[in-house]
Amino acid sequence: MLPSLSRMARDTALSSVSAGFVATLVAFTSTIALVFHAARMLGATPEQLSSWVLALGMGMGVGSIGLSLWLRAPVLVTWSTPGAAVIATAATGVSLAEATGAFLVCGLLMWLCGVTRLFERIMDRIPVALASALLAGILARFALQSFSAASTQPLLVITMLLAYLLGKRWIPRYAVLGVLGMGMVVTGLRGQLDTSQLSLALATPEFVMPAFSWHAVIGMGLPLFIVTMASQAVPGISAIRVAGYPAPVSSLMSWSGILTLVFAPFGGYTFNLAAITAAIVLSPHAHPEADRRYMAAVYAGVFYILMALLGGAVAGLLAAFPEAMVISVAGLALLGTIANGLAASLHDVRYREAAIITFLVTLSGVTLLGIGSAFWGLVAGALTLFVEHFRHRTEQADSP
Repeated sequence: MLPSLSRMARDTALSSVSAGFVATLVAFTSTIALVFHAARMLGATPEQLSSWVLALGMGMGVGSIGLSLWLRAPVLVTWSTPGAAVIATAATGVSLAEATGAFLVCGLLMWLCGVTRLFERIMDRIPVALASALLAGILARFALQSFSAASTQPLLVITMLLAYLLGKRWIPRYAVLGVLGMGMVVTGLRGQLDTSQLSLALATPEFVMPAFSWHAVIGMGLPLFIVTMASQAVPGISAIRVAGYPAPVSSLMSWSGILTLVFAPFGGYTFNLAAITAAIVLSPHAHPEADRRYMAAVYAGVFYILMALLGGAVAGLLAAFPEAMVISVAGLALLGTIANGLAASLHDVRYREAAIITFLVTLSGVTLLGIGSAFWGLVAGALTLFVEHFRHRTEQADSP
């Protein structure tokens, strides 16, 4: 049952709004350039680029709001970042119409994974320790970038870190909001906020009639499906479960596929569950009471939609914020979640070695066969568990 408007108002806090805004800011600024590159590789026009932003923002917004209110839990939907890389690398000889057909095939496969409950059966076999290590490894990679940004922007990063520490000490609920405000003040005083390209141009949808070809489906559609499920669906589900919320895996996968099928002809190439940005709305920074954090994801969805409607102005808006500032805000907002993930992954001695291997492989950023480190970290951890349990069973069988 969906919450009433009065219940939503009671569950809203300023920290929820700020967490939703930070999640939206990070989602758009961190990889929008890669999405634009993928679209251009397919020959998209400026109008179609604007339509891509509109479709992606609307799909993410509608999905985040709908699923969060339905489950009363913070569920954040995002585009597939590794999927954008797949599109860019597989775009040679593929038209935009054929790519749209490949997007639809990917969405159909995601929906089938949900309705057949195949993906859920796989997720239920992953121990919490490995899921926690996987999530910690993904988020730690992002947090490392925030501190390494100090080499180019030391004043900005150090000032934001001090704002975070003081905020945690005196106003923990609004620590991340304070970091964001401090970052904007410092960049503004240093003249690093570039607002010259800002405009209020509204985005308009551009429908692309899909065309289906075997080389586009096999060369783009199937890799897009595999990479999205391996690199985002697994950590996305893990993020929700590690935070202590029930995650109806099959339903979430089905809705991800439906969103892709609906928005693909307009540029919404693939939707899935967020992991890095989801950790922002899943953390206590969003709200100290876990049963009220869903509103942070709802507000993120609202900001997604606002960004979508201003698709023509998104590129200029994102360019206004220095990259170091965005990365630092996200990294500092994720510190608590990383610490909790590491603690949960190493708590049980039985899974400790497998968990640390999962964490390190994921943190390494290794890419094999076009699939990112999140998948290979999980494979390495599962292999470690298999060898340890196999050895243990063999020793028991050999004992008199």
